[in-house]
Amino acid sequence: MLIKREPEIRSSEITPELVYRSRREFLRTAGVGAVGLATSSMWLGDDLAAQAVLANVKKSTYMVADDKPHSYEDITSYNNYYEFGTQKSDPARYAGQLTVKPWTVKVDGLVAKPADYALEDFIKPHQLEERTYRFRCVEAWSMVIPWVGIPLADVINRVQPDGKAKYVEFTTLMRPSEMPGLRGGGLDWPYTEGLRLDEAMHPLAFLAVGLYGKELPNQNGAPIRLVVPWKYGFKNIKSIVRMRFTEEQPQTAWNKANPREYGFYSNVNPTVDHPRWSQATERVIGQLFKRKTLMFNGYADQVAPLYKGMDLKKFY
Repeated sequence: MLIKREPEIRSSEITPELVYRSRREFLRTAGVGAVGLATSSMWLGDDLAAQAVLANVKKSTYMVADDKPHSYEDITSYNNYYEFGTQKSDPARYAGQLTVKPWTVKVDGLVAKPADYALEDFIKPHQLEERTYRFRCVEAWSMVIPWVGIPLADVINRVQPDGKAKYVEFTTLMRPSEMPGLRGGGLDWPYTEGLRLDEAMHPLAFLAVGLYGKELPNQNGAPIRLVVPWKYGFKNIKSIVRMRFTEEQPQTAWNKANPREYGFYSNVNPTVDHPRWSQATERVIGQLFKRKTLMFNGYADQVAPLYKGMDLKKFY
């Protein structure tokens, strides 16, 4: 549903998206006694309450990386987010000026429940979980990141795509006044990405709103981003403002810019090199020596059936 707010309310008085929920939702999901008392802190409209919620989410044991997570400093200081600049340090330097509260996501296209959804309608605090995933960049470097969020399938099921929907297209915020990288041209803004609907419904596909038990930093895609751990990093679109369900394969930012180098699927595949460098090995941030790249970034057992019978060199 569309959430309306009075214009005179200051941003500091708005309840953080991650901790807000209606009384009906609270009564439906919360118990009584000790459980009710513990959950009641989520009614508080302050950052301490939000952090308390994020820090106490369940840690998923489902399909996680077996490597040690990288440090919070590494994860938040070494990023690709071209809306803030092309250098790895630019997002951390400039993204702090981005306004992320309040936030809405438009859902449209081939769905039964199109609307402009407030973030709290997408993400319910009691659904949050932490998943530690490998993250692999097309530039052949990688990290391990403990994300906080919910499965993408949970949102898709709620908005109910119809039988014709085969793809979902995602769009990033475009706000040149707060995103200096947009002023220099480059890609065909706004940034767009897409998944086949069965990819989007896979249990590994995740919508992240936090990391390391904290709200998602702006440079990492606040307040809501996509995490698809078997694909290269540029598929993991940040600061999502729109999800559109389509019958036709959507165009994506990097594929439009250079289709020879960036395919629609962009699965991590050590046998398909980027035209300008090998993908057979990767540099783990913080480690001296490179290591072999794993097929589907190590998630082959889970996702390989999605591509059975496909020529993965043609559909790269």
